[in-house]
Amino acid sequence: MAHYFVGDVQGCYSELQLLLQKVAFNPSKDQLWAVGDLVARGSESLATLRFFESLQDSAKVVLGNHDLHLLALHGKLKRANPQDHLDELLTAPDIASLVNWVRQQPLVRTLPEHNIIMTHAGVPPQWDIKTLESEADQVSIALQQDDYLSAVIAKMYTEDSEHWSPSLHGIDRLRYCINALTRMRFLHLDGRLDFKCKLPPSEQHSTELRPWFEFASKTVPQNTLIFGHWAALMGQTNNPHILALDTGCCWGEHLTIWHLEGNEIITQKRLI
Repeated sequence: MAHYFVGDVQGCYSELQLLLQKVAFNPSKDQLWAVGDLVARGSESLATLRFFESLQDSAKVVLGNHDLHLLALHGKLKRANPQDHLDELLTAPDIASLVNWVRQQPLVRTLPEHNIIMTHAGVPPQWDIKTLESEADQVSIALQQDDYLSAVIAKMYTEDSEHWSPSLHGIDRLRYCINALTRMRFLHLDGRLDFKCKLPPSEQHSTELRPWFEFASKTVPQNTLIFGHWAALMGQTNNPHILALDTGCCWGEHLTIWHLEGNEIITQKRLI
């Protein structure tokens, strides 16, 4: 079995298919792991979701912020951004089934035999793997309830800097986990999440902010962390145990796959 880890697809279905052809992906024996943000920005979000759903156990997906936003759009809690090109998806006859599939996906997946952890945006440096899995499980349980829209999705949006504390409870605790695992880029020096700066670290000059992966971590280097979300990094973290796979395909750059067994990076340039 080969394990392939792909960066943010964001509706770039045609590029994904070309990339899978390059690596001779065979769903009958291989697995495709995706760091989230399957939808939005690219023009083929519907085809992308249908493809991943069709792979069944051969696909291992985690939720990204755009995937969660899709739940809000389908639930009429937010209005669609025309730049996301989601009209075809939102009006598809199987949209209810696809949304149900999306909300069954977790925020974290692990591959213990290879010491791999995958999330969309990263892992809070103060969390060990037990805390990570426990907190993410609580979000998954909440998303799978009938009242997930009112109980979680409607309350997950915030621009306030958030700080982790074991004393958090209820929606505050769920929201921290969602924001850390799907939106995190920079942290304040005291560990609070920052939601404003999306620059690459080389262009961010505030002494009050650092990339989350530059803080001492309770999960690295004993594990390899795989994430997406931060296209401005273009795959650069300067840490062999922290692998960034979002390389901005939807912004005109390229889609990236990492082949675990061969430790090889394969890319596909944006077609349009």
